[in-house]
Amino acid sequence: MSDTKIISRQLHQPEVHGHRGCRGLRPENTLPAFLHAVALGVEVVELDVVISQDHQVVVSHEPWLSARLGRGPLGEAIEQTQEQQYNLYQLPYKVIRQCSVGDWPHPNFPEQQPVHSHRPLLREVLHEVTVASQQLGRTVGFSVEIKAWPAGDNIFHPRPTEFVNLVVAELLAADALGRTTLLSFDTRILQAARRVCPGLVLCLLIEDRLPSIATLFNELGFEPEVLGPDFQLLSASLVQSIRTTYPALRLVPWTVNSHAELAMVLEWQPDAITTDYPNRLVAILHES
Repeated sequence: MSDTKIISRQLHQPEVHGHRGCRGLRPENTLPAFLHAVALGVEVVELDVVISQDHQVVVSHEPWLSARLGRGPLGEAIEQTQEQQYNLYQLPYKVIRQCSVGDWPHPNFPEQQPVHSHRPLLREVLHEVTVASQQLGRTVGFSVEIKAWPAGDNIFHPRPTEFVNLVVAELLAADALGRTTLLSFDTRILQAARRVCPGLVLCLLIEDRLPSIATLFNELGFEPEVLGPDFQLLSASLVQSIRTTYPALRLVPWTVNSHAELAMVLEWQPDAITTDYPNRLVAILHES
């Protein structure tokens, strides 16, 4: 790596990416979470998308109704063992929209403020975030994660090419393609995206196990623009090895939440940090 690249990384503060908006503060993947994240000063909002029965791109982490997040279409409580029976790929969006989210605090996030909301469409999020950021004189980007896995094809989601086409169509319609990174753990999704939309920035997400640095992208078949590993898989030496082997690669670890974790990851000088608490990261960066 050149001395110029090293110096520029030392001088450049990482981007703040709000995970599912700001999951530690507002109900995840809702408009209140995304708009609060924009107000806090994030550069990028991260979100997950699934597909409804009528081929709408819906913002949701799971392709079913999560018992922890809200209620069913008739206002009923959802048993955790019955979640997958509420398969969003088998429900039209008008039914999904009736299912409330955020009526009670999430047990894992004590600072999260309940806000009655719903699962929005991707196009709503793209529009509302763009308007809100423009009003603040800023530009906010999007990290859109596609949730897919081979066994879920045609059961919980479309096959990769159809899934990618639906998402790219929304990005094009909103003129947001140039402000968006497409993320996935599923290499098939990224391979389809490279074929469908060669100019779209892609991020390979990694959890559980980091392959050897030399073979990091063997399964994918090409080097993406961004690598998004669980930060717990990394160390200072591994980060340096990744930088040396892939000097053009952007590194965006997730999901970094505590003050101690944020301080440690900042020492690695990543290009961005994804966090449930963007307020904490913004505060640390303002102090530095």
